[in-house]
Amino acid sequence: MQITGFYLSRLPQIAFGSGVLANLPAIARKFGARALLVTGVGSLKDSVHWSRITTGLETEGISWRHLAIPGEPSPRMVDDAVANLRNEQLDLVIGIGGGSALDAAKAIAGLLIPGNSVMDHLEGVGPELPYIGPATPFIAIPTTAGTGSEATKNAVLSLQGVDGFKKSFRDDKLVAEYALIDPDLLTSCPPAVVAANGMDALTQLLESYVSSRAAPFTDSLAWGGMKAARDGLLALHANTGNATAREQMAYAALISGITLAQVGLGSVHGLAAPLGAFFPIPHGVACGTLVATATRINIEALRARDPHHPALEKYALVGRLLSKQGHLNREAAHTALIDTLETWTHALELPTLARYGVTHADIPRIVANSRGSSMKTNPVLLDDDEIVAILSARI
Repeated sequence: MQITGFYLSRLPQIAFGSGVLANLPAIARKFGARALLVTGVGSLKDSVHWSRITTGLETEGISWRHLAIPGEPSPRMVDDAVANLRNEQLDLVIGIGGGSALDAAKAIAGLLIPGNSVMDHLEGVGPELPYIGPATPFIAIPTTAGTGSEATKNAVLSLQGVDGFKKSFRDDKLVAEYALIDPDLLTSCPPAVVAANGMDALTQLLESYVSSRAAPFTDSLAWGGMKAARDGLLALHANTGNATAREQMAYAALISGITLAQVGLGSVHGLAAPLGAFFPIPHGVACGTLVATATRINIEALRARDPHHPALEKYALVGRLLSKQGHLNREAAHTALIDTLETWTHALELPTLARYGVTHADIPRIVANSRGSSMKTNPVLLDDDEIVAILSARI
């Protein structure tokens, strides 16, 4: 096997396993005595985990402030939080929640000391000034299995509306000092959240596996992550009390964050950005509802333009993996991959784009704004008609 060159960006110190949340107070104390807890507005405060977290911090002599993030974070939300909190001499930021809470916490931690607007650094928006830092130490604790934000250097921020955008504040200095992945935190996830986030993780694993920047290092990780998602996603959707399924999906999500951070994504995430900017569609839903069709279009485009492209063999390998049919030839494996993804989309009850107000009249605007960083690492350069076909099939 040829080992091609690759670049490995910074990762957090990672603790994975049932019960690792109990390590938070001792880890947090390494950074100081004043913490900001950034969470979503959901059920964490009503769970047994909240009292364990806050009591544990207080036992270690750590005082804390709480900031709840309603929905996907916007630049204004981050700037307001920084303005309100930067004079409180916070020693660390702890993000506990789904991708939105972790992204918000990551961005706030990056700007509490510098104090400038996050708009200065967002990719593709404004002056794109280099981030100098320093960042306040950040600890990431995911409570869903989806975005993998706990392992990445980018904080995704959104502005919804006609002139909306979904862009990243990205730098190695934003990577969490520690990521604590405790599968027990997935117990309270409702089925719809499991479905959307799980398909997001699977999409990230698949897209990084066939990325134009893929390398043997990330391929080996993505392969194990996809196997975990194959065995865990539908089982967790059916029963979050299934401890094995929780572990499998927590692992798949973590690995998806690691691989995307190293080699990028593809057409699904290229489209998810403008969809999330222009419409109130959750990121995981956008990815989950598009991945089967986008995979089919990618395969068709590769067959037509570059039939010897290595991604075609990779798609076949994944088709055999997910369908558990190792004997299939390449074309049959491609069909099995698409069929499996479509079956999961239906079983997980992922809605169409029309549910969120997307119409055929909106397609040109979505296509025009889909050529961001994720689309650049798609294994094949899709033309506008092919992108239109992906969207049209899911409205």
